[in-house]
Amino acid sequence: MISSPSNEKVKHVAALNKKASLREEEAVFVAEGVRLFEEIPLQDIKEAYFTEDGLKSLKERGHSDPELLIRDGRADTVSLPVMEKMSDVVTPQGVLAVVKRRKHEWEELLPAGKPALLILLEDIQDPGNLGTVLRTAEAAGASGVILGGCTADIYNPKVVRSTMGAIFRLPFMRLNDLGFCFSVLRQHGVKIHAAAMEGAEVFSSRDYTGGTAFIIGNEGKGLKEETIKGADDSVFIPMAGKTESLNASVSAALLMYEAARQRGYVK
Repeated sequence: MISSPSNEKVKHVAALNKKASLREEEAVFVAEGVRLFEEIPLQDIKEAYFTEDGLKSLKERGHSDPELLIRDGRADTVSLPVMEKMSDVVTPQGVLAVVKRRKHEWEELLPAGKPALLILLEDIQDPGNLGTVLRTAEAAGASGVILGGCTADIYNPKVVRSTMGAIFRLPFMRLNDLGFCFSVLRQHGVKIHAAAMEGAEVFSSRDYTGGTAFIIGNEGKGLKEETIKGADDSVFIPMAGKTESLNASVSAALLMYEAARQRGYVK
């Protein structure tokens, strides 16, 4: 058991939680919690750490993976103070894993045999919004998410937790050049709809049964003008009262679920 918070492994995991540059350099990210651990493909776990209570929780849920990881040298048991040192949450559940990143390809986001349903994010800054978009996109039957511009780091610990496991199941890709992205989507018959206000049509008036991509912009500024002009059309979500805009993740949810409704994914 690792019992010292000054252990080099412990300090390294704590640094991974805090430093995006280090996560990028090592092509890994940190996932915490019992439920999230259950979603990680075993082969993607680089290393894992468990407190006694964390192991007990996993065993009670019928998991043998922790023992396998410990036997092959990829996992250690740790004291509670050590877990608290590594953790990004106030009250850790005693289960933490360093996970290898996967590189998703266009073939995953644009699956053959059915029309794509994508959400594109431009400069989304709030980690909670980003994680919620991934979680909702999976629930609505989306085929993938594209992160554009200065959108937050998808491997930020708060984002990872907010996805509720969708980060392991839903394909995503970061593309700073949305112009290139638009070109690829159009080559695959995907129509691009910008969520905007000016010159837009009510979102429910459009047909989303074919290849569809929605673009959501920054929480405060919305989409850039050149991004709106580069889309095929603009759609807006009508609002009563004096509210000027909706939360980015709420807007994404409404748009994706309208597409899901039209396609018969939900009723």
